[in-house]
Amino acid sequence: MVDAPENTRNSQDIRLVVLDMAGTTVADGGLVERAFAAAARHVGADPEAGLDHVRATMGESKISVFRHLFGEETKAQEANKAFEAAYADLVDAGEVAALPGAHEAVEELRAQGRTVVLTTGFARPTMDAILAALGWQDLVPLTLCPADAGGRGRPYPDMVLTAFLRTAAAQDVRQIAVVGDTSYDMLSGVRAAAGVVAGVLTGAHGADALRAAGATHVLGSVAELPGVLT
Repeated sequence: MVDAPENTRNSQDIRLVVLDMAGTTVADGGLVERAFAAAARHVGADPEAGLDHVRATMGESKISVFRHLFGEETKAQEANKAFEAAYADLVDAGEVAALPGAHEAVEELRAQGRTVVLTTGFARPTMDAILAALGWQDLVPLTLCPADAGGRGRPYPDMVLTAFLRTAAAQDVRQIAVVGDTSYDMLSGVRAAAGVVAGVLTGAHGADALRAAGATHVLGSVAELPGVLT
């Protein structure tokens, strides 16, 4: 599925592609919700009470989500640590997998001469565990979590702009493509003034939410991206 009318003419200028992980290149399969439930129980909270907020804010840094839900910094930090531990256990149990065609899409994008960066709302230890589980440690030249970009995750543009500065792959932010499965991914791309802001339908949010947040393209999956950019 491709919805990319007026922006296709800009796609060939893309030099830097910033890809989300869970829900975009990595199958989520409800792992975030399961890890959140474990974290909520760990701090004595009702998992069901915050689930709607967790779903609505998929893509945001997890510590920000817990600060919103629990208010108290100590409790938020404790919940975040429990979340990361629960998610790591799921990764160790082999419950994380690449989405179909994701690895091949990254390789094709790089073969086209584009620089690819992977980003996440998870903390660095969790990100590294996912990359190791998939054998993706050397797939791209740069991976970023919120802490790598000063601490602010999506919907802020910080990770996108950090990728822009660190890679020096693009001369203009309009040569950036930002790709994700949530409205927060789209907002981060819009706020970074990226030339392409593409939503994929393999994760948390549907086409209407992605478009409402500023998606210039809506794709069935990241596997379609190399073709769109050529």
